[in-house]
Amino acid sequence: MFGLGIIGLLIYAYTIYDVLTRRFGTGSDKIVWILVVLFLPLLGTILWFLFGRKGTS
Repeated sequence: MFGLGIIGLLIYAYTIYDVLTRRFGTGSDKIVWILVVLFLPLLGTILWFLFGRKGTS
């Protein structure tokens, strides 16, 4: 079980890193995605990989 926690933490950290390093059309998009990922960790990560990455370059 401890290993799953480490894997989850690594995926969460990668999501935050990915959002921070992506280029967005407007500056407010990045802020919104950071807030979604920080306040809704599991759901925010899933939403980022399903919808967020497609909308960025």
